[in-house]
Amino acid sequence: MARRGKKKGRPVSGWLVLDKPKGMGSTDAVSKIKWLFNAEKAGHAGTLDPLASGMLPIALGEATKTVPYVMDGAKVYRFTVAWGEERSTDDLEGEATKTSAERPSEEAIRAAMPKYTGVIMQTPPQFSAVKIAGERAYDLARDGETVEIPAREVEIARFDLIERPDEGHAIFEIECGKGTYVRSLARDMGRDLGCYGHISELRRTEVDPFTPDDLVTMEMIEEAIAAARAENADAEDGQEGSRRPGPSEWKALDRLVVDTGAALDCLPQVIIGDDAAARIRLGNPVIIRGRDAPLDADEACATARGRLVAIGAIEAGTFKPKRVFTG
Repeated sequence: MARRGKKKGRPVSGWLVLDKPKGMGSTDAVSKIKWLFNAEKAGHAGTLDPLASGMLPIALGEATKTVPYVMDGAKVYRFTVAWGEERSTDDLEGEATKTSAERPSEEAIRAAMPKYTGVIMQTPPQFSAVKIAGERAYDLARDGETVEIPAREVEIARFDLIERPDEGHAIFEIECGKGTYVRSLARDMGRDLGCYGHISELRRTEVDPFTPDDLVTMEMIEEAIAAARAENADAEDGQEGSRRPGPSEWKALDRLVVDTGAALDCLPQVIIGDDAAARIRLGNPVIIRGRDAPLDADEACATARGRLVAIGAIEAGTFKPKRVFTG
């Protein structure tokens, strides 16, 4: 009988809400954080383009089980559209494919915006992670193929014109749902306004339920590591350079992590005792007590001592676990 391999990494769990810098891909960011934290598992809740900056929630350990709830959360983007050029990637990375000497007036921009508010149909960019016949659209585009990507329904709850720094640029902010491509928005508005356009600056400022106060920069991570190494310099050797963080640094890094349960603020919350938590972790249902306890819910989360225990359903006052957390 084959022996199961030992898990690599430590069982750290929670959300690291990274302020991703420009030039770093989302997958690279996850790999970097996983390495620094020596985490068993890690994943992100929504790709952010390399040329974009801002909030990239990274799930560590048990928090990876809550990724779908953050993926479904509302997102806020602030971005700049440069008028006069349409580009192959709909941002600065691509080559210009169409140009125009026309520049839209502020009145024309504001008149076009209602078309892009609410539930709309949107075609993703050629350079996107959308799968076409099993292959990513950006892989096909890099090979020189132009593919038909079907339009999909997305929702933009809020669309504001923030600033018009000059006639060639406009700064916007949107609040939108899952699957919205800001690059497509710039491309489509440019076509409608008869001047073409592409994204020249993009920052994601919020991903519900996280806020800007939760953001952690790479500089903050480096400072936490440096401070821990300085504090333990007398006790440990070899703390300088690019050495992988060890136990003394992990303690400092873990203070930057948001609790796993923060991702589930959207669900009804059920507070239980230690005995009920032990039963639930074994997969057993428990009766929910308390005047304010919900009688029925398709999804709810149970917590004990402020820690997430399980996600499950409540039927006739009984919590039935579907996904259990080790704590």
